[in-house]
Amino acid sequence: MNLAADRSAAAGPEVVCLPMFSMTRTATATAFRPALAGANLRETYLDLPGHGDSPATCPPTSQALLDTVCAWLDHHTDAPVLLAGASYGAYLAAGIARQRPDLVRGLLLVCPGITIAPASRTLPDHRPPPGPTGWLDDAPTELRTHLDTALGHRTPTVVATVLAALHSGGPGDDTFLQTLRTGPGYALPDEATDTPYHGPVSVLTGRQDGIVGYADQFHAMRRYPRGAYATLDAAGHYLPFEQPALLRALTQDWLHRTLTAPMPGHTTAQRLRDNGRHG
Repeated sequence: MNLAADRSAAAGPEVVCLPMFSMTRTATATAFRPALAGANLRETYLDLPGHGDSPATCPPTSQALLDTVCAWLDHHTDAPVLLAGASYGAYLAAGIARQRPDLVRGLLLVCPGITIAPASRTLPDHRPPPGPTGWLDDAPTELRTHLDTALGHRTPTVVATVLAALHSGGPGDDTFLQTLRTGPGYALPDEATDTPYHGPVSVLTGRQDGIVGYADQFHAMRRYPRGAYATLDAAGHYLPFEQPALLRALTQDWLHRTLTAPMPGHTTAQRLRDNGRHG
């Protein structure tokens, strides 16, 4: 439950954002803050165990990380909260909605992993359109293959933005992360379970995402009776940095749907007061 967090002081509803694998709350804020701007939300960005500045105080399994986030939410928030995540953070957020729907008022999943094993993912058949000559020249050699696979919007500016995010925030625990990623507990035990979550959901994917794809996410929409799905052209796995304007537009739609939806256990009068206070 000892997680590093950045929390804004706004008086509105709380949105909790979870990072991509090995990335930090600083990078998550860079990705999501422009999309959430103007909504008077209390924005919270967490470092998962072993990520950024959060110590690795739990076993190296995805279920242990999920349980740690749930315990933090139970202790530090007036749940239910709006829950957002990208990639692995979205994988965990979806797991929280399955296992602890009482904690989640609405769910924003950006380039979510659906199955954790790479061999089980449905990936795009076609390569992204080529970028300009030299678009990867400023990337470290060891990251070029990854970025070539991950990015759909292939420009030097996008590469620089992604590299800055990858290197921002605390150091993390590389040994813990490697053990998590290669261990038998990397997949959540209920990963394939189609337990429905009935709150407002938006699932955003990149058409050229060579890491998790976009097709598995569409098939998983059966889990979300109130779900919206979008796949964006010229976007890959780092969609928030590749298409920030579209991310903002779709996030604002999700916020409207979520903040005007009935709160669990709320009366009509309470909902009207909440909507008037939070816009």
